[in-house]
Amino acid sequence: MFGNVLGLSQAQALAYRELVRSPSLDAGELARRMGADPGEAYAVLLVLEEHGLAARQGTDDSRFQAAPPEIALGAILSRRTEELRSAQLEMLDLEEEYRRAADLRPASDIVDLVRGSDAVLQRILQLQAGARETVETFLRPPVLVMGLEDNTAEDEAVQRGVRYRAVMDRSMLDQGLLTVEAAVDAVRAGEEVRIADDVPIKAFVIDRRLAIVPVQGQSRPHDEADAVSALIIHESGLLDGIIALFEAFWRDAVPLRVQAEGVGGELDDLDLKILGLMLSGLTDQAVAKHLELGLRTVQRRVKSMMDTAGVATRIQLGWHAARKGWL
Repeated sequence: MFGNVLGLSQAQALAYRELVRSPSLDAGELARRMGADPGEAYAVLLVLEEHGLAARQGTDDSRFQAAPPEIALGAILSRRTEELRSAQLEMLDLEEEYRRAADLRPASDIVDLVRGSDAVLQRILQLQAGARETVETFLRPPVLVMGLEDNTAEDEAVQRGVRYRAVMDRSMLDQGLLTVEAAVDAVRAGEEVRIADDVPIKAFVIDRRLAIVPVQGQSRPHDEADAVSALIIHESGLLDGIIALFEAFWRDAVPLRVQAEGVGGELDDLDLKILGLMLSGLTDQAVAKHLELGLRTVQRRVKSMMDTAGVATRIQLGWHAARKGWL
């Protein structure tokens, strides 16, 4: 990990670790530890020496010693930090120039077009990787480029504090395009997921200053991938409309319920899963499919939960579950 941050290759980072663990090493000893050729090991040692991470032993210049990590790595980190700070300042200058130029764009230039599924996927991941505060997304069938489970940039953004909100069309769960487990894992990782009927578009809104809307045109079988494209929508009334549409659906959508921990033994884990999916709006058939149960099993367990709660309807069961803290 530290090698990536410092700009070292995997072999160089591994070699430095081996030097740290030893009083000194020559190329042959390092090669045996790394499972490499002595010539390759010697070349790595020369690179480490050039970076100030290794020095030759005073009594035998064929042997190398690790430079103290706090001093050697600290110097590199300071240099890298300064480079990043300079790059950030340059980015801010470029962003300001971009905004000034954007103000001069004609109305027809508020939308850019990206063609091809690979290019669309790359742009979606790139925009999420650059998100600073928020990502808001509409999810609906068909899956053109990637599913929620394949969106690695999403996990990384959430980990660095970006707020993720997703409105998912219920049919994605009903059709098995997304597993309940993947959706629940996303919620537990810090994302906010709500479920709605008839989500109108697919879209990613990044920091409320840019949106990407994947679309699919008419295609023949041999050029299906090229039929996928995306609209990049810059700050404009059109972007404001997409944001307003998202907020309207978010307000009315049903939160994906995640089972609570420890409900006093009143319900078992399977009951909690069934209850959470049911209250998220899934049909009994969809619940049974996702949990690999029979339809009658689901219905029987729902009736048992209603008896436990002492209620006569599913609406009352939902109210009781909320009051008791089951979900």
